[in-house]
Amino acid sequence: MVQAQEVVPERRVRRWRSVSEKRQIVQLTLEPGASVAEVARAHGVNANQVFKWRRAFERGELIEHCSALLPVRLATSSEPEEQVAEEPRPEPEPSGGSIHIEFPGLSDYQRGERCGSVPCSRGS
Repeated sequence: MVQAQEVVPERRVRRWRSVSEKRQIVQLTLEPGASVAEVARAHGVNANQVFKWRRAFERGELIEHCSALLPVRLATSSEPEEQVAEEPRPEPEPSGGSIHIEFPGLSDYQRGERCGSVPCSRGS
């Protein structure tokens, strides 16, 4: 009698790839004569995933995100605010808290306005 051996499938671990790795793989597929399937197989990636990365690359979505930190100054209500020659602002209504962000060289924007290509918001 022949005994059947139990086959235990290998568990695949999903690998997280950085944007630079994705861009490098996409660049390899864009070389003349390159096969997406061969490049994908050489890097252990499904070809459909590489095609998705290529579409994202063509749309300009495969970019590194900036993770720089900006300096922050915390002020308490007992600290005197710096006086700047500006129009007087209406006092905000009291709430649980508020935040006001100022960028050098930029004027204040009301909620819903746009700063270039991104929406801006200022506490109302």
